[in-house]
Amino acid sequence: MHKSFIYIALVALVLTSCGKDQDPFLIQKQNIGNLTDSTQVKDVKSVFKTDSVVNYIGTNEFTRNMNTIEIYDKQGTALLSLSPKKRADSTAVFSSVRILDPRYKTEKGISTASKFKHIQEAYEISKIDNLINSIVVSVDAINAAFTIDKQELPSNLRFDRTMTIEASQIPDNAKIKYFFIHWN
Repeated sequence: MHKSFIYIALVALVLTSCGKDQDPFLIQKQNIGNLTDSTQVKDVKSVFKTDSVVNYIGTNEFTRNMNTIEIYDKQGTALLSLSPKKRADSTAVFSSVRILDPRYKTEKGISTASKFKHIQEAYEISKIDNLINSIVVSVDAINAAFTIDKQELPSNLRFDRTMTIEASQIPDNAKIKYFFIHWN
């Protein structure tokens, strides 16, 4: 009886320790791979152990408030651009992450290579902002914002910033220019 109890305990321990590893390219509401909404600046190098981490801190009056951290893979491909909440603070967390590499995908398959149609089919669109040269499509379900260049829109929607743009007016094949995840 004692041996069977030890055997069962060992099997249970092995099964519980064989957890599923986090997909390094999976985008979810509170994480992108192993990067989470609570990851601090000082921990970025340990999260991206096999990648190159490049810090940029602006020094002149035009770039003084910039404090982005760029992540590149070993082949030099840009993966992510991270924006900390506080400039030059190693304990700061990130306010936004710009997705640069199309290998990063949401659970529903949305990436930088997706078109507007794919976003609309996968998620409920929370809001569409009409800016000078682009529109921003927000998806609250994953804390995402997708920027689409106005050149992708019909000509009657490109020049009036006061116009409310509806999802039905955006062409299905409109390309994503920028893909951001925002964390509070």
